[in-house]
Amino acid sequence: MLRIGLFLATNVAIMVVISVVFSLLGLEGILAENGVDLNLQALLIMSTIIGFSGSFISLFISKFMAKRSMGVRIIEEPANPTERWLMDTLRMQSSRAGISTPEMGIFDSPEPNAFATGWNKNNALVAVSTGLLERMKKGEVEAVVAHEVSHVANGDMITMALIQGVVNTFVVFLARLVGFFVDRVILKNQRGLGIGYFVTSIIAQIFLSILASTIVMWFSRRREFSADAGGASLAGRQNMINALAALGGPAQAAAAELPDQMAGFGISGKFGSLFASHPPLEARIAALKAQQ
Repeated sequence: MLRIGLFLATNVAIMVVISVVFSLLGLEGILAENGVDLNLQALLIMSTIIGFSGSFISLFISKFMAKRSMGVRIIEEPANPTERWLMDTLRMQSSRAGISTPEMGIFDSPEPNAFATGWNKNNALVAVSTGLLERMKKGEVEAVVAHEVSHVANGDMITMALIQGVVNTFVVFLARLVGFFVDRVILKNQRGLGIGYFVTSIIAQIFLSILASTIVMWFSRRREFSADAGGASLAGRQNMINALAALGGPAQAAAAELPDQMAGFGISGKFGSLFASHPPLEARIAALKAQQ
């Protein structure tokens, strides 16, 4: 709750600063001179509601959607020694990380991957692919599970939802502000909201959303380094290094793709650009080797 409170307080503070800056620049006066009776504070509040609603709805249904979209089979009672070992490993690591044991699941995929999801660190899900269990050694699997447990313990799901909510807020706010400005100030439309508003705000929202996604992905990449460090602490640094090296090997070149809402919390994901959810594996291994 403290994390949510801090993020919301930060968002409110940023909105207040923007409102003051716009007032000092005389933006409301310019709009008023062109017949735009726009309340920037009300627009900010509306943008916040829109921006955070989608983000939090996605967070709260993330575990349900993960099970449905990935076909995750939850281990209720271990059916074989591998499943028993997975459950024991998850319980031990969760206890050491100070969280309740997440649900443990397996999803069918020939390629190695895993993910964590859930709206709360004490109500989460960790899932691994069948390919990961088949292709990786025990110590490497243990490190992968530890990486996901670290995502849960670090509260990464709620953190990323909050960051997404903040950037969504400003995308909605700025896109509509640009739309109003073009429609009323440039095109001089005086009859309600004209075509200039709708076209411009849509184009602006697409452009700003692309820009905002680079910010979200930057945070996602930083969280991966933290989860790697946590995985190394729980399962051993060499096991974590070996797991990442195995993901980068020739046989593992095409890691299983995860849906967008879970990609940021997988052990492997898209990397190599501003829109990457994960840093390059080489950089992650180098960071682990540099740890004392």
